[in-house]
Amino acid sequence: MVEKVFTVKNPTGLHARPATLLVQKASSFPCEITIVKGDKQVNAKSIMGIMSLGVRQGDEIKVVVNGENEDEALQAIGEILESEHE
Repeated sequence: MVEKVFTVKNPTGLHARPATLLVQKASSFPCEITIVKGDKQVNAKSIMGIMSLGVRQGDEIKVVVNGENEDEALQAIGEILESEHE
């Protein structure tokens, strides 16, 4: 299991478009990926779960990855979260 805290840099936070990109990327990996914000945690492969977190620019969220290709998945998810582009 690997985990890391990221600061969301996208000006719109994790609104529909970046959340969709995150879910698509997470779904491309066979491992379990969890997004944690505060006391809430959701499956990164669920668009409704991601949207329910209400992540805004500057928020810190923790990504927890467990399973096959976990290092690659953590890096790929981190690149989306730290991207300043939509």
